[in-house]
Order: sequence, then C-alpha cells, then structure tokens
Amino acid sequence: MNQKPRAVILNLFGDYLRYAQGEARLGELVTLLGAFGMEPAAVRVTLSRLRKEGWFTTRREGRETVYVLSPRMMQILVEGRKRIFQRAEEPWAGRWTMVIYQVPEANRAVRETLRRELAWLGFGQLSPSTWMAAQPRFDEAKALAAETGEASIDVLWASSGSLAEDRRLAARCWDLAALDADYRAFIQRYSPLDDAPANAARPGHEAMVERTMLVGDARGLAFSDPLLPLELQPDGWLGRDAYELFRRVHAQLAGPANAYVDEVIGGRFAATPPLGV
Repeated sequence: MNQKPRAVILNLFGDYLRYAQGEARLGELVTLLGAFGMEPAAVRVTLSRLRKEGWFTTRREGRETVYVLSPRMMQILVEGRKRIFQRAEEPWAGRWTMVIYQVPEANRAVRETLRRELAWLGFGQLSPSTWMAAQPRFDEAKALAAETGEASIDVLWASSGSLAEDRRLAARCWDLAALDADYRAFIQRYSPLDDAPANAARPGHEAMVERTMLVGDARGLAFSDPLLPLELQPDGWLGRDAYELFRRVHAQLAGPANAYVDEVIGGRFAATPPLGV
C-alpha cells in the first residue's frame, strides 16, 4: 500500500460507505482494510486517532462499535469529490483573481492555514504574500478574507493585458513541469487497467483496492492542479488525458468493487451516482 491508512479510510468512505448511511461497524472496517494489507490492530489504532480528530463519532450495537462520519467530514467528502470528479476548463477571461495578505509575524499558524485554504481554492503563490487564481475565485476569496480576522487581506481582479505574459505568470505560480510529470506517471500507472472486460471480471476485493488507490492518486492531482484555462496550459498538457483515464477506469471497476463492499457490510450499500459524487 503506497497511500497512508488515513487516506485509504477517507477514500473508502468517499466511494462507498457514505452511501451506507456514512457508517460502518469496526469488524466491517477491519475486513475492508485487511484487503489493503492493514492488520486489525493497526486499523483499531488508526480509527481511534481519527475519532479523536473529529472524523467520526461512535456508538455501540451489542458488542460491536459503529463508526459514523461526522457532519464536518461528510461535508469535506462532498466538496472533495466534486473537485476530483468534475473538471471544468473554462475559456480564459483575461483576468486573474489576486489575493494580497499581511499576517503578523507572531501568527504563523494563521499564515499557514491561509496558504492551505488558498491552495485548496486553486490559487498559486506569485510572491510570499501574493497569490493568483486563473479561475474566477473572487467570491470564495472574499469569504475566506471575512473568516480570517487575524490577517489583512485584499482581493482584486488583475490583468496583464498579454496572453504571453499570462502564460508566464502561470508558470511562476505553479510548478507546471512537475505537475505534468505527475500526470504522465499517473497515466503510465493506470493505463494497463483501462480494460473494461477484464475489470468486470476482476475479483471484488482486488477491484476495490485498485479503485480506492486510483481515487487517492487522482485526489492528489486534483488538489495540485490549478485547472488552467486551455489558453494558459503548456503545450501537450496531460491533465485532460489523465482525467478521462481516471473516469473510465473508475467506472469499469465499479461493478465488482461495489458488490464486494455490499457483501462485507451486509447489503447496506447503495450504488454511487453516475458521476461518482
């Protein structure tokens, strides 16, 4: 397993268990996570830590502990799944959303939180206190500014007046070469799985593992990709090819993976919507 246990648990709930009332018994989770090579003791320790972090609440059913997604984690899954499964590359409007902030030196934690939130919204760092988004993120940035009272934040529209300069700005705000290399590696990793007949016949536990790892790798790419408009993308950009491969393989593995999870949790699973969100 090349993904952390907590990431696997997040993706299991995102792809399957949130469609089973967002809950699962400890024994069921031990079985499902065992398919990834996790020992029962490690599963219990990880789930206990995640409960303390607010991922879950628990209740007892006889001698069994039931883990229930917290409302906050359910919302995170809903928002995150939209980011992974819905890819919109709008035509370039010719203007950037710019955020300029000042945070007192003593409030380092506020600064780090602000940076994470900006990156989540698709902003890239132009300079230490200036971030840019090629997508229209004005309203989202203003809402973030209103929530971050410890910082002075200005949200502006900006334009360079030159498509060539806009492409240079994109290359400064994001490491596009590294992201393109990540897309290439993703395509190399999952292209051999792009086989609908073979995937339909794949053993259920194996399909679930492959599909969960696929979602985890796609999640990392989705949260790194600024979703540049077509006009700002480097020549030969592989983002769209990787996304289409992801959607195909995810759909191909759905049948046996869903059936396996449904068997483990006793028929409580409702199949995911066509868009996977």
